[in-house]
Amino acid sequence: MRHRIPLVLCSMLPGTVLAANLDLTIEIPRLDVAEYHRPYVAVWLEREDKSVAANLAVWYQQPKKGEKVPAAAAAGAPGGMQGAAANPQGGAKWLPDLRQWWRRSGRELTLPADGITGATRAPGEHAMSFNVADLPAGQYKLVVEAAREEGGRELVDVPFQVPAKDAQVIKAKGSRELGAISLSVKP
Repeated sequence: MRHRIPLVLCSMLPGTVLAANLDLTIEIPRLDVAEYHRPYVAVWLEREDKSVAANLAVWYQQPKKGEKVPAAAAAGAPGGMQGAAANPQGGAKWLPDLRQWWRRSGRELTLPADGITGATRAPGEHAMSFNVADLPAGQYKLVVEAAREEGGRELVDVPFQVPAKDAQVIKAKGSRELGAISLSVKP
């Protein structure tokens, strides 16, 4: 005997057509400088009231294999980036240099955060995808912040709406530390 699942029940299953997705491409530009350091980057979703809806990615210098990160270092501490050689904590010490992210949610995040934190990225384009089906309907901003030792800081935001009525691609561009940012919102 065959059982049929009503269409209403199918719409409540995860991964159905009602799920919204964000596809993000971030370009880290190649800079012509004497001593290049890869930037630390934080990516998050922000509500209209500037509160953080979700942390999506944090790229920073990771500890070497087998190296333990002390709890105090994982929590981060104020100060400027001072070189990898002086950093046995794997770079968490300089996460406060991502100022906006740090003030809004970074200081409360336990690091490393599974599925969010990762190593710094080389110059080039980096693609990521996120399922945002659990976000309440409303206006949001995707925010990308970058900070680089012996470099500058930059923050780029991309406004979008959930749920998206149609598929859309929204583009933004940084001026120095970040290049092109492309956000594809799919209903």
